[in-house]
Amino acid sequence: MAANLDKLVEELSALTVLEAAELVKKLEEKWGVSAAAPVAVAAVAGAPAAASAAAEPVEEKTEFDVVIKDAGPKKIETIKVIRQLTSLGLGEAKSVAETPGSKVLTGVSKEVAMDAKKKLEEAGAVVEVV
Repeated sequence: MAANLDKLVEELSALTVLEAAELVKKLEEKWGVSAAAPVAVAAVAGAPAAASAAAEPVEEKTEFDVVIKDAGPKKIETIKVIRQLTSLGLGEAKSVAETPGSKVLTGVSKEVAMDAKKKLEEAGAVVEVV
């Protein structure tokens, strides 16, 4: 069994970011779950601890995701900006631009996220930083 798991890990490691995102969507559909569910469960499970820690200051978010909502009227310009911001090829960048809710950047600093948002909006895209 361990050999099969090692082989599976190797195969999953070879996936591109877009392929991995597509895999997540397919698994969510197949199993009827959401990848965000463990976070919600952890938050609910930790509720009593959170109540006792309410006096502690809330940590400021340090990592942000840049999510494209719509490529806008100048899709080619948006694709060019996505390629500049990432290491994606033309086809992958086009797929990101055409898929609402796609993450262009993940886990970046606020400055990087805001800069990317500005560049994408200048290209005509509708973007959200989460």
